[in-house]
Amino acid sequence: MKKWIDLRSDTVTRPTPAMRKTMSKAEVGDDVFGEDPTVSALQERVAKMLGKEAALFVPSGTMANQLAIKSHTQPGDEVIIEATSHPYNFEGGAGAALSGIQFNCIKATRGILDAQQIEEAIRPDDHHFPVTRLICIENTHNRGGGAIYPIDKMADIYRLTKSKGLLVHLDGARLWNASVATGIRPHEYAQWADSVSVCLSKGLGAPIGSLVAGSRIFIDRVHRFRKMFGGGMRQVGIIASAGLYALDHHIERLKEDHQNAKRLAVGLKELKRVSLDPKHVETNIVIFDVTETRKTGLQIAEAMKHHEILIHAFGKTQIRLVTHLDVSKEDVETALKAFKKVLG
Repeated sequence: MKKWIDLRSDTVTRPTPAMRKTMSKAEVGDDVFGEDPTVSALQERVAKMLGKEAALFVPSGTMANQLAIKSHTQPGDEVIIEATSHPYNFEGGAGAALSGIQFNCIKATRGILDAQQIEEAIRPDDHHFPVTRLICIENTHNRGGGAIYPIDKMADIYRLTKSKGLLVHLDGARLWNASVATGIRPHEYAQWADSVSVCLSKGLGAPIGSLVAGSRIFIDRVHRFRKMFGGGMRQVGIIASAGLYALDHHIERLKEDHQNAKRLAVGLKELKRVSLDPKHVETNIVIFDVTETRKTGLQIAEAMKHHEILIHAFGKTQIRLVTHLDVSKEDVETALKAFKKVLG
């Protein structure tokens, strides 16, 4: 069987043998009745890690974000968000369809908004305008190349929203990466948001699952909407156990993914017709431009398949590479050799 090197996303990871063994032994119950002990343990663990009163297990990061938006807003409200953020671009228009909100999209360098930009976008108290209700930020920022949100900027945004009576949701799908890269604990980031979503199926390698965390009152509301959205699951401790295993064993190893991503960036920079700045590679995502090759991202992705390497075209001339627990140092070197042949 061929071993493909898959750099398309950290969502392609497979459960490790040890994780599978843990899943096979998981204690389960009916979680819709609140009777799955493994799910309850996971929710309590994540709430504690994020410094929140409660958390709720859901199938996906998209559901986690959209449940938070739904629970924080009313139809007709406006949500301020960075223009390249995940909830706006990659969640199927769910904000409008499921919550009846509109996004006010602001462009920022590498996806990092600051308090001044947000303050200028807050709507005046006037019946002609939608009501600004929620601010969404993303840490790390996917389209920003895995950029880490500076915690001082998060604090400034949070303080601004409290002075204006607004709320903050943190899309922390890759918050674990930010924490490992900076040494800032997850709860230190999460204190500057009213709600937080985190993902177990990206860098942590679980097969499925995200969580939403916040106050008990907020999570009770999220729980109701989870049922409405069809996200209630039954004997789900089998997959919740994978999340618990990941929290125990796969967080610190994210450093290896970051090192591999930096090596990819440095190696790609040596190819003359590739545009990227390795200094911007802070976590496990590398985004680079191939305009000077006179090839499209899709053409390069197809060419790399001949070397048994999968990559993701991120726009006409951009490519995104994501390192994860199924990508080794040796795989990185193999990929760089292939890129040299395809691009050079």
